[in-house]
Amino acid sequence: MNPLRRRWLILGIIFFAIVLNYIDRQILSVLKPVLKGEFGFDDRGYALLVNVFTVCYALMYPVSGWLVDRFGAKRVMFAGVLTWSVACVGAGLTRSLAAFSFFRGMLGVAEPTAFPAQLRTVTMWFPGTLRATANSVCVAGGTFGAIIAPPLVAWLALSFNWHMAFLVPGLLGIVVAVLWIMIYRDPPAEIAAQTGQTDAAGVPTPAFTWRQLWGTRTLWAILCIRFVSDPVWYFCLFWLPGYLQENSGLTLAQVGMVGWIPFLAADLGGIGTAAWSDSMVRRGMEPLRARKRMLTAVACLAPLCVLTPHLPHPAATLAIFSLVAVACLSWLFSLSVVIAEAFPLRNAASVLGIAGGFGAAGAVVFNAFVGEMMSSLGPTLVFAAMALLHPIAVLILWTCVRRERPPTAAVPVG
Repeated sequence: MNPLRRRWLILGIIFFAIVLNYIDRQILSVLKPVLKGEFGFDDRGYALLVNVFTVCYALMYPVSGWLVDRFGAKRVMFAGVLTWSVACVGAGLTRSLAAFSFFRGMLGVAEPTAFPAQLRTVTMWFPGTLRATANSVCVAGGTFGAIIAPPLVAWLALSFNWHMAFLVPGLLGIVVAVLWIMIYRDPPAEIAAQTGQTDAAGVPTPAFTWRQLWGTRTLWAILCIRFVSDPVWYFCLFWLPGYLQENSGLTLAQVGMVGWIPFLAADLGGIGTAAWSDSMVRRGMEPLRARKRMLTAVACLAPLCVLTPHLPHPAATLAIFSLVAVACLSWLFSLSVVIAEAFPLRNAASVLGIAGGFGAAGAVVFNAFVGEMMSSLGPTLVFAAMALLHPIAVLILWTCVRRERPPTAAVPVG
């Protein structure tokens, strides 16, 4: 197969893998009221169940980045997709809360593998002129999955039962894993040279060692940014569908019809803001500065969430979180590009893995806060806290993020 054709086919498989990645994690939030009745837990119990996934996700994310840099995207992506698909099938077959919790933890262990593998693949197969576009297409699969999850999960649960909402996506994931292992190949030498993996003589370009990475200011800045900003996106994923049912009065069927709207807005907005930052680069602005300007502008949308408890109509909640989701996804999309620009390409998966783990850790802390506040004091304080998180991230971005260059004697990670 022609390498230029193969890279787009590889990109398509990654897109569908990430679509299923987000559908699988989203099932829990869409079916929250159903599962609360099935297993007998309240909002505190739901927060604990969310954190079973999120703690495993946070712990495994840095490991996933190291595994990708050590063993390559092909093997790690295959193992990850296959494992999270088996976990989804297992959750659909279980009848007890303990077993269900186990499979949610298994899902959390496997799902982080997709994103370091995706970034590694994009940096290996696509040159700088196409990298941002390829990255946004891949990561958009997550939001597309979040878009179709509410109607798909609601339809499966209402047409059959809640078990089928887990079984069907899990079986589709096994098919995607098989396609990946059949299609993926590492790029040939000429593409490796174009993408900066090697120099003109075929010698690998310098990269930080694992230990050296932890001595860079930008790594710590990215970790802090993800820790404080990711919880807002996790709220959209895990709490918004249930909030629309329990606080805004929508039924499960109605959530299936309209619950995708914020995620569609996020997808379109995230791709659009990435294109805006690319246009600033084409006009001559330094790439990191262009990303910073765009991220600062869209961060102004995130504090709008503070209005949510004061505008309880479902349409108002959907409108507010459509704008908030644009801010969240713009940051998630473009922070990956910032990592690829601030660090050597062969360090990108490790940095993204470490950062993703810190982002999930922030969500774990915030989920506990959300569960307690929702049960005891109501949602007002939750939304007030979320309104502050992206402005804090902007401050860190401008003061600490810069281009990092390894010592010439450094060897690649792994």
